[in-house]
Amino acid sequence: MTDTELPPIVIEEPKPKAPLFEVGRFFRRNLPRGLFARSLLIIVLPMLILQTVLVFVFMERHWQMVTNRLSAAVTRDIAAIIDMLDTTPGNEARIIHIAEERMGLTIKLVPGGKLPPRKPIPLFSILDKTLSRQINNQINRPFWLNTSFAEKEVEIRVVIDNNRILSVVTRRDRTSASNTHIFLIWMFGTSLVLIVISVLFLRGQIRPILALASAAESFGKGQKIAENYYPRGAVEVRRAGIAFLQMRERIERQIEQRTAMLSSVSHDLRTILTRFRLQLAIAEDVKDLESLNRDVDDMNAMLDGYLDFARGQSEEAEGDLDLESLLSQLEQTAGLHGKTLTSSIEGPSQVRVRPNAFTRLVTNLAANAWRHAATVRIGARNSARFLTIIIDDDGPGIPEAMREEVFKPFFRLDEARNLDASGTGLGLAIARDIARGHGGNVTLSESPMGGLRATVRVPV
Repeated sequence: MTDTELPPIVIEEPKPKAPLFEVGRFFRRNLPRGLFARSLLIIVLPMLILQTVLVFVFMERHWQMVTNRLSAAVTRDIAAIIDMLDTTPGNEARIIHIAEERMGLTIKLVPGGKLPPRKPIPLFSILDKTLSRQINNQINRPFWLNTSFAEKEVEIRVVIDNNRILSVVTRRDRTSASNTHIFLIWMFGTSLVLIVISVLFLRGQIRPILALASAAESFGKGQKIAENYYPRGAVEVRRAGIAFLQMRERIERQIEQRTAMLSSVSHDLRTILTRFRLQLAIAEDVKDLESLNRDVDDMNAMLDGYLDFARGQSEEAEGDLDLESLLSQLEQTAGLHGKTLTSSIEGPSQVRVRPNAFTRLVTNLAANAWRHAATVRIGARNSARFLTIIIDDDGPGIPEAMREEVFKPFFRLDEARNLDASGTGLGLAIARDIARGHGGNVTLSESPMGGLRATVRVPV
């Protein structure tokens, strides 16, 4: 091989996955996902397997053993009658009478020595197989068997000699087990009762877990927890519920303390800013008076941003918001700024959110888009589980390495863009805080239009 030649590229084919892996993946996809359904399956499956084993092992053996003994007894009686007919000719009437009175057999001597064509033995008929085997072992003469002669009777024909055929009719319960259905009724009946009891018990045990999950989900979405929620159920579920309530109280207390602290700081700073504004108002010879007023306005805007970030709009109650009306207002506002904004809605226009907070979230993201771009496109999709709003623009965008950094409070990205016009660095932090307060999130990515794409996704 010369220096210019390259070694051949070997592409390894992916190794086939193990059968156990495929089986495990099949069960993961098809097994129920709910706790109640899985718990019920844990109870029902072993019971079903046990019943199947009992039916196909114990019951089959029991039925076969009883049928074998009963068939052997009937065959012995028939063999005894044949022996008496062979040894005592001329007493046929007496023998038939004894068989009917003492053995419970209906006997008839049919002239002629030709049997009807033999029927094939059914595959799953234990009686046909067992009775045929006993006749071959004990009588060992040509015979004809009809287990479907009547619903409760069995007919057996045996060749006595060339001129006679013995026809024997007996009850079916004398040749096979007939009370097996009683055991099956008791077995399946008790199983059904146990399953009903298990379902009622499981519902009582699962209900506290579902209530805890619902309370945690509501708290994660920023909603108020139902007032009637209290820890109940098993000890472990109660402990989890108490821990959740304690955690919720700590979080709410920390939020209240943060809001109160920033409110106090804001109040004190506003007092100083008010004095500044009054001094500027009465000043006559101060140079650069306009720039000082602008600085005071910026400081007021910064204080408002701090308070909004501290509150997180968590005190607002849920309500209905009309997305169509909101997007229409954004289109008009963008037009006033000389920008082009188009929107579309897929699904219902009414959504259940905190209206003021969510309006501010969408408005801030849209305003940030048209501030740095000429064309903005907003698409909303309201499905059964999630509300997704995608805002695309053709602006300069944000470098991929900085798309998570810009969500940090007080972070400023001077080279690209900043949501907060006052430059506090809280715009994206507030937007994500509102989205997470609804149980969702805000993410940034590259837009097909060449700029930035902001995606808001919250559960509904």
